[in-house]
Amino acid sequence: MARKSDIHIPGEALRYLLNARELLKNAAIEDDIYLDKKPVREAFSTAYLAVLEAINEILIKRGLTPKELPKSVDGYRAALQKHLSVHNGKLMREFERLYDTLHIAGYYRGLLTSTNIVKAAFKDTEVFIKKLTGG
Repeated sequence: MARKSDIHIPGEALRYLLNARELLKNAAIEDDIYLDKKPVREAFSTAYLAVLEAINEILIKRGLTPKELPKSVDGYRAALQKHLSVHNGKLMREFERLYDTLHIAGYYRGLLTSTNIVKAAFKDTEVFIKKLTGG
């Protein structure tokens, strides 16, 4: 019997992205800048997880089992190259850009607090997810 953590639910990626947007609903804004970095960083972290969930979803559709899913960013890069972007280098570049924006600048370093930049990053995330999952 599959454990609950081994079961992948289609559509999870967009649910994560919705959760990321919800984290920002009550965040204070002044002059188009989020005043508190904590909810912004949490939102970026959740948006990055949405990207990973989208990749997981398509890898499972391509025949990987949940145990075979990548466990690191390098693993995701390798999986993208092997299974998804063999003939589409643009997909790999989009993943790298989202990794740098969402995970490194937004979450890890907490550098992104402009509401316009956050909205653009989340829109790019949504486009990437829908491109992968067909959603």
